[in-house]
Amino acid sequence: MAVMDKSWRDAALRISTLPLLLLFATFFVIPLVMTVLLSFQGTQYYRLVWTWDLKVWADVFGQAHYWKIMWRTLTMALICTLLCSVLAIPIAYAMVNRLGRWSEHVMLLMVFAFLTDAVLKTFGWVLFLDRSGVLNGTLQALGLPPSAVNVLFTPSATMIGMVYNLLPYAIFTTALSMARIDRDLLLASYDAGASRVRSFFEVTLPLSRPGISAGAVLVFVLSLGVFLEPKVMGGGTSPMAAELIRQSFETRVNWPLGAALTVVLIVIGAAVLALAGSVAILRARRAA
Repeated sequence: MAVMDKSWRDAALRISTLPLLLLFATFFVIPLVMTVLLSFQGTQYYRLVWTWDLKVWADVFGQAHYWKIMWRTLTMALICTLLCSVLAIPIAYAMVNRLGRWSEHVMLLMVFAFLTDAVLKTFGWVLFLDRSGVLNGTLQALGLPPSAVNVLFTPSATMIGMVYNLLPYAIFTTALSMARIDRDLLLASYDAGASRVRSFFEVTLPLSRPGISAGAVLVFVLSLGVFLEPKVMGGGTSPMAAELIRQSFETRVNWPLGAALTVVLIVIGAAVLALAGSVAILRARRAA
């Protein structure tokens, strides 16, 4: 079978990429550039003023309150990514290797739950975790004191909501990666005397890393922008960056400040992803 090498000097190849470039420029590059330019403006009487100065950036870097919220957002995002990755591995393994014909039904139910409105699911958790809700009512029926679980309106409740809403991303990517593993490799490990546990850690888990990594990236990026869970389940006691940005645009009507905070959040997220990618590349080179 002949292999055709293509180069960017080929006019037909450049023309074929134009729709993708236009889509990328329209929905990512242009809005990002406009956001950066907006951060150098000012406001007066709740109206945008084109001043072209660094006043907003001086305000952002001069107040520790903003960076405290950014640090909290980054910490919560990393914890959520770790929890989703750890929980997704056994669930995906069970779906691919243990549930058999029930695997498709479980995945279909997960898709239905995933497509359900996030607002409804979040308020459902509020009713479940409330002091007089289902969880405490069940524990009280079992003989425990009233309000034994007082999690609602705390950072822990926020984390529960984040993991619940973002876990499907990690499950689906990990399951797809595990489903592509050659079954003969597992059979060979069994023939060599390896147990199921050892085969999982030495065959299944290493070969599933692309899916696990893809799910971790999706969860991390999406968790940086959550605002419903901190506001509803966290009660607004520990706001995150998305809520701060929303308040800057809507409540305070300070668009330059909201734009500057958006740029800071994007830079932080991109830096963490670049660092994780560099570490993964170094490990791959050392393993090779």
